[in-house]
Amino acid sequence: MTNPRQEDEDKLRLPERYVWSDNTGYGYGPIHLDVPSASDIPVFDYTQLVSAKDADLARLREALTSWGYFQIVNHGIEVSMIKKLRHLSQEFFDLPKEEKQKYSISSEGFEGYGSDHVLFENQTLDWNDRLYLIVLPKDQRKLEYWPINPKSFRDALSEYSDRVWQIQEQLLKAMARSLSLHEDRFVEQFGEHPEMHARLNVYRPCSWPEQVLGFKPHSDSSGLTILLQDNDIEGLQVFKDNRWFQVPTLPHALLVNVGDQIEIMSNEVFKSPVHKVVTNTNKERRTLVMFCIPDPAQEIEPAEELICDEQPRLFKNIRDYYPTFFPYYQQGKRAIDAVRI
Repeated sequence: MTNPRQEDEDKLRLPERYVWSDNTGYGYGPIHLDVPSASDIPVFDYTQLVSAKDADLARLREALTSWGYFQIVNHGIEVSMIKKLRHLSQEFFDLPKEEKQKYSISSEGFEGYGSDHVLFENQTLDWNDRLYLIVLPKDQRKLEYWPINPKSFRDALSEYSDRVWQIQEQLLKAMARSLSLHEDRFVEQFGEHPEMHARLNVYRPCSWPEQVLGFKPHSDSSGLTILLQDNDIEGLQVFKDNRWFQVPTLPHALLVNVGDQIEIMSNEVFKSPVHKVVTNTNKERRTLVMFCIPDPAQEIEPAEELICDEQPRLFKNIRDYYPTFFPYYQQGKRAIDAVRI
């Protein structure tokens, strides 16, 4: 006769594929939930950053050469728009499973609802649910993956994407000026047809937060990443000086970080930060990530102005970085190491 208590315990057992074990060789270590706060990550007023002078540009450069992160407030996206998009995202993820599966990721692509593809037998799985969409250019949208329930979701995400696009271009100009480059230097490197991808994440409560990660350690494949964090629940950690720090939340602010492709363009002056997401026993955490990506046909290379005897060229030229990035990420490796000279 089956023991009901034993059946309950079996259901609560953690699948081995989700257990994080640091065998990457990078020294990321075990999961620690109580880590110091990355309180030194600076907060900028976006309107001042757009026309920043020497002092603010020096502060921006320092942020991106040390943390690889900064936050912006007064960015012009209305709180009402942010709240609406948060609410619509929650409505979608709270739909019955059968409804969400209408937008499931295909076996060959990466857009849609579900979890990332499993590429390797020893791949550690992440504890998250996501909806991943190409949002710009508009002619590349695959609307079969864009939910029509809730009915205003498409319009809200489209409007938000347009606003973030305007912000990222101004940020790229400020970042170039902080390196004494022409302000369009990075914008031009993004090519004629740059892209923006959206990733809506939900991290459900997890009974094993000291064994399971919402996202394993990685740096981003993008040029620039713009994150709308959960207003209340922290979970993002960044790796700096061989230890982990908790990234603080700031309601309605945008958290910006360098991606691998800007690290390449800056010849490693700017750092693409390694980060991860920890899980929470009792609370659900929701985020919205916008990845700003150079035109896949554009050749990415270090800016010649940043190459000298003291800082020789560090990276090869590369096009369409994502196919290189994803297999490395799923093995716990940094793809940027594959394009080093």
